[in-house]
Amino acid sequence: MLGWFASLGGWGWVVIGLVLIGSELMAPGIFLIWLGLAALLTGLVVGLFDLGWQAAALVFAALAIASVIAGRLLTRRRTDEPDLAQGLNDRGRQLIGKVYRLEATMTGGEGRIRVGDSSWRITGPELLAGTEVKVVRVEGATLVVEKA
Repeated sequence: MLGWFASLGGWGWVVIGLVLIGSELMAPGIFLIWLGLAALLTGLVVGLFDLGWQAAALVFAALAIASVIAGRLLTRRRTDEPDLAQGLNDRGRQLIGKVYRLEATMTGGEGRIRVGDSSWRITGPELLAGTEVKVVRVEGATLVVEKA
């Protein structure tokens, strides 16, 4: 089989690259696309320089490592952008800094506020009903508030 693949030259690598890129559609994860790109580039190099299969395999390995690293750098989150992916599963963190009105007087440093269609347990200073409070942090499923 190796002899058959080697006889294809650069076209074998192009086919492998297209299969890997196509596989990304069935198993999305933004990983196979970088290997597919490396295989396509290997096909180009093999076609231009007529390399043997051993050299082509080394070129592919080097290009695969380089393309995966480049892909990670291109797709990483920027530190100045909000962490939306984390916020989707951490509703409490999205509430930090927002101001809400107390529905009932806080007793013993605990109370509840209404956020949309849900009710959240809060802790903070004892405040009267109707007071505006600001969420300062989240401790588990409890919001810590202060007077706004």
